Amino acid sequence: MKTPLLNEYEKPARQHYKILLMSWAGWVFDFYDLMLFTFLLMPIGLELHLSDIQLSFILGSSLAATALGGVIFGFLCDYLGRKLVLQLTILIYSIGTFLSGFAPNLELLLIFRIITGLGVGGEWATGQTYIGETFPAKVRGRFGAFMQTGAPIGIALAAIVGGYVAPVIGWRACFFVSILPAVLVIFIRKSLPESDMWVERRKLANQEKLAAQKQKSESNLKLLFSKKYRKLFILSLILAIFDMSAYWFTYSWLPGYLQMQRNFPIAKSTLWMIITQLGGLAGYASFGFVSDKTGRRPAYSIYSFIMAIGLIMITLMWDAIAAYPNLILFFMFFVGFGTGMFGGYGPLFSELFPTKIRSTAMGSAFNLARGVQFFTPVIITLVAVKYGLSGGISLAALFAILTGLWIWTFPETKGKRLYVEEE
Repeated sequence: MKTPLLNEYEKPARQHYKILLMSWAGWVFDFYDLMLFTFLLMPIGLELHLSDIQLSFILGSSLAATALGGVIFGFLCDYLGRKLVLQLTILIYSIGTFLSGFAPNLELLLIFRIITGLGVGGEWATGQTYIGETFPAKVRGRFGAFMQTGAPIGIALAAIVGGYVAPVIGWRACFFVSILPAVLVIFIRKSLPESDMWVERRKLANQEKLAAQKQKSESNLKLLFSKKYRKLFILSLILAIFDMSAYWFTYSWLPGYLQMQRNFPIAKSTLWMIITQLGGLAGYASFGFVSDKTGRRPAYSIYSFIMAIGLIMITLMWDAIAAYPNLILFFMFFVGFGTGMFGGYGPLFSELFPTKIRSTAMGSAFNLARGVQFFTPVIITLVAVKYGLSGGISLAALFAILTGLWIWTFPETKGKRLYVEEE
C-alpha cells in the first residue's frame, strides 16, 4: 500500500509541525532583519551623515534586492528542493545583516543591505511552498496564515531592539547580534524532512518515460509564462504589487512618522509600533480560519478594507481624533490587523500553480512586487516635503482598497486538493 503524502493526512502530524516551526522561525528573522534598518534610520543617518533621501534609497534597494532573490531562489527551490534553499536563504540574510554593522559609509552599507534583501526574498516563497505542499487541504489556509504571524513578531522584535536596545549598545551591535538566526540552519539540516510532494515530482521527472519529455519541456520560467499560466501569474503579480504597496507605504516610514511629525520620543513610538504588531499578530492568526471558512476572496477583502480604514484614521484624520489617544491606538491596531491579508498568499499561490513551478511562481510574484517598492520610501520622502509624512503614508489606504477589489479577479480555490502529477 502506497504511503500517503503529507498533504493527504487527515490532520497535521509531528512532521507538519516541524516544517511549520522552522518555516515560521525563518520568517520571523527574515522580517526582523529587513525591518531592523527602519528602526535604526536616525542613528545610522547621524553617524554616517546620510540624508533622508539616501536612507530611503538604501531601504528601497534592499527591497529591490528581494525581487532578485525571490526569482533566483524560487527557481532553485523548485530545482534543488525546499529544505536546502530554506537553509541557504536564512544564512544569506543573516550574513548580510551582520556585515551591515561594519559599514563605514553609504556604499558598503548599500551592498550589505542588498545581500540581506537577496536572502529575505528567497526565504518567504520557500517556507510558504513547503507548508502549502505538505499540509492537508482543509487546514492549509490557517497554517499558511499562521506562518505569516512571523512578520508582526519580527517587526515587534525589531522595534524593541531599535527602540530600547540600540540606545544602549549602539546600532552596529544590533546588527552584529542578528547573526544568531543562522543557528536555525543547524536544526533545519538535522531534523526537517524534505517536501515529499517535491521528492515524488523529482522521481517522476527521472523516470525514462518523462526523461525524453524533459528534453523537450519548457523551463520553469517559460512554463510560468505559457498560455496556461500566464494570466494567473499576471493577476498574482498585480495583486502582490497592490498589497505590497499598501504594506510598504505604511511601514517604511511609520516609525519616523511618529517620531518626526507627531513628536513621539523613541520609547513611545516603539510602544505604539508594538501595538500595531499585536494587531498584525491577531490579523495573521485569524485570517487563515476566516479564509478556510468564507473563502480566499472574501477574507482578502475584509482584511484589506480594515487596513484602509485604520490608515486613513491615523494619517488624514489624526488631528480630528488627536484628543483621544486610545482611539488612535485602536486604529493603529486596526492597521496591523488588516495586514493579516498577507496570510492568504501562501495558500492561494499553492492552490493556483502546480508543483513544478509553485515556488518559482510564488517567489517571483511576491518578490518582484516587493522589488517595485524600491520607489516607495523615496516617494514618501518627496511627498512629505509638501504634505508631511502623513500624506505619503496615507497613499497606502488606496492600495489596500485596490487589493480588496482585485482579489475578485481570481477563481476561488478554498479546499483545493494538490497532486504530484499536475502540470
